[in-house]
Amino acid sequence: MSITRRKFGIITAGIAVAVTDASNGVCAADYEAQRGEPMASPRVLGSSDGHLAILGGTNARFVIEGEDAGKRFALVEHPMQPRALAAPMHRHHREDEYSFVLEGSIGALLGDSVVIGNPGDLIFKPREQWHTFWNAGDAPARVLEIISPAGFENYFRELGAELVRGPPDPQRLAALCASYALDMDMGSVPNLIQRFGVRFPGAPLPGPH
Repeated sequence: MSITRRKFGIITAGIAVAVTDASNGVCAADYEAQRGEPMASPRVLGSSDGHLAILGGTNARFVIEGEDAGKRFALVEHPMQPRALAAPMHRHHREDEYSFVLEGSIGALLGDSVVIGNPGDLIFKPREQWHTFWNAGDAPARVLEIISPAGFENYFRELGAELVRGPPDPQRLAALCASYALDMDMGSVPNLIQRFGVRFPGAPLPGPH
């Protein structure tokens, strides 16, 4: 009896999907070994595992780092306070983002289109498109952010380190955005607050009582 082995291919979203390869019997481990790329150790991350960057009303918990996935993608969880605006209108030049709603109600402005995502919904934010998102509800929300290719997750780490010092210096913030090929429209915040009833940057998420 012949056994069909499987290897992993990468679609444009940067997500690994299983594909059948019966021609040469190459499995995922063999494939990575042939390319000379290190493979991350299998593991289970708990709901509170991973580094947490404190960013205000929307924080960032690092679930899968780009180095763990050959820099193909990264996973970041965003816990969001009620009515928190995640960011001003902004645009990425290097990566696509996919927001999978875990909890709560998430609003997003994608170009001129306004969408609402509920648990189980996926919001696609392609590169080169101006966008932002927010917690559209009066209860905390959580989003699992898929970033492809990886790299931009480190922006949240650097921004968190900057915010530890207090309000960010505009020049340092502009330099940080430029280093990640990120366009940020700070002037969009007042209109977003008025239009969608959100707040920015918001207070840190409350700890356990």
